Amino acid sequence: MGKLYLVPTPIGNLEDITFRAIRVLKEVDLILAEDTRTSGKLLHHYEISTQMHSHHMHNEHKTVDGIVKRIQAGENIALISDAGTPAISDPGFLLTRACVENNLEVDCLPGATAFVPALVNSGLPNDKFIFEGFLPVKKGRQTRLTLLAEETRTIIFYESPHKLIKTLGHFVEYFGADRAISVSRELTKMFEETIRGTAQEVLEHYTAKPPKGEIVIIVGGKK
Repeated sequence: MGKLYLVPTPIGNLEDITFRAIRVLKEVDLILAEDTRTSGKLLHHYEISTQMHSHHMHNEHKTVDGIVKRIQAGENIALISDAGTPAISDPGFLLTRACVENNLEVDCLPGATAFVPALVNSGLPNDKFIFEGFLPVKKGRQTRLTLLAEETRTIIFYESPHKLIKTLGHFVEYFGADRAISVSRELTKMFEETIRGTAQEVLEHYTAKPPKGEIVIIVGGKK
């Protein structure tokens, strides 16, 4: 039987990929990519000519069975996302679970994940933390925020730039204006920045200076 490789890709700076990841992507029979156009730029940069197929949140339910059969038939397949480690707020869980259920070998390579540098450079406690990813957009959002308001561990969120102001406003409302927050934006890229302060201070900063790019929010736990 073949094997499924989960291969992290750079979250911005193309140098943030391991030698092993490049080798695996060159040697496998097929690469499953969230967006073949985005991943094509990375593969071209490292002269990787392996065939790609599209595998994303809108088709993964339909393609998992076929991929499992290909691995059972002896093919080695790599899964990558647009950036970072597959299955962390990206496609990957369904295929990994299917492989595990079918006793197929899964090998997850270490590599880039946006929340790790954001957490470490936040200056907030990182001995214990929870990863929340994206908050619910509508249904369940208030319930989740009410629950998390009592969380004593550091909390990690992902957010899109056009929703950041709304989310920071909710943090002021549910967690309190004085809750410690760190917002990292465009990690590893040319305009990378981290803004630290209270929830109110960070909200005022981004209200005056609308954000762009990928965002990770680190929220200190309740004291």
